Amino acid sequence: MKQTVKVVAAIIENENQEILCVLRSPSMLIPNMWEFPGGKVEDGEDIYSALIREIKEELDCNIATQEIFNEHTHEYEAFIINLITIKSKITKGSPKVSEHSNLIWSKRESLSLLKWAPADIPAVELLMNEK
Repeated sequence: MKQTVKVVAAIIENENQEILCVLRSPSMLIPNMWEFPGGKVEDGEDIYSALIREIKEELDCNIATQEIFNEHTHEYEAFIINLITIKSKITKGSPKVSEHSNLIWSKRESLSLLKWAPADIPAVELLMNEK
């Protein structure tokens, strides 16, 4: 039986109404695909604390979490991911990549031009239809 992994990801929008997107490195599972930044929820951790911790570790900046944007479960070949995206704002610092290959700020209408990790696609589609 496949393991289900609970993952949180941040939908971070800047003052230009652009969304932060990060590119998975070639050494990661699901390599060279775009995703929203975040990571696994540890045992005993709530989703908001997990997201704040992950963004600090991955992007070296602080965020304030807002509301849950979307929740989606996707089955990959080796595992199942329960992905919870949470709208967030940067409160301190600016994002810098450490684990990922790249990061960009994208307008909503341009999100579809990126090759997204399958679990992130429902949130991408919702963002593109958001007014």
